[in-house]
Amino acid sequence: MFGDINRVTLMGNITKDPDLRFTPGGAAVLNFSIATNRNYKQGEEWKEEVAFHNIVCWRNAESLAKRIKKGTRIYVEGRLQTRSWDGEDGKKQYKTEVVSDNVILIARYEGEGQGGGNYSTSEANEGEVPAPKKQANKKTEETMIEPDDLPF
Repeated sequence: MFGDINRVTLMGNITKDPDLRFTPGGAAVLNFSIATNRNYKQGEEWKEEVAFHNIVCWRNAESLAKRIKKGTRIYVEGRLQTRSWDGEDGKKQYKTEVVSDNVILIARYEGEGQGGGNYSTSEANEGEVPAPKKQANKKTEETMIEPDDLPF
């Protein structure tokens, strides 16, 4: 009668360049990780805690791979999935990932046009590449942060 809920919403920065691979059947899959920060107060001092999340993207993986790289700010919606396998030492290994349903670029880095914008994996039909939405960029080039300058 009652359904279960497995829903994840994250916004953070990509920690390293994404890994685009293909299954033996030819389906593209994109793997990357993002970092999220949480600030909290301990006594009189503010602390920051960083968490890292593994993301798996099946829908429009190839077109998304062309639009993101380390440092891209990204919003991800999806579900948690835990995989298991037997390691080389015979012990059971586990990995928990977010399987994305929707990915939106908060800022993207595509060549010379490094303005902000967004791109959603849910906006396109399978095999179709949607045009990125253009947004007015109010920052000057002098105030732009380069992704390679980020510490993660």
